[in-house]
Amino acid sequence: MKNWNTDLQILRKHPEKYRVWQLTQMINYGLDGKKLSLSQVRKYWGEIENKIDPTKKKLLAYYLWNRNPF
Repeated sequence: MKNWNTDLQILRKHPEKYRVWQLTQMINYGLDGKKLSLSQVRKYWGEIENKIDPTKKKLLAYYLWNRNPF
């Protein structure tokens, strides 16, 4: 994942914020050949759910908790 508008050196000094940012970027803009950790998504769901695309949010909710999105 290439990011041109975020200073990753500063963000990496705060591991929790970096992980939330990284998960949000991966969900919204693609995995770039990496795997998404569903346990990490569950852990940080409260912080990332309002930052991700609504359609992808419904799909992830279905995978994580078997919530029917329809």
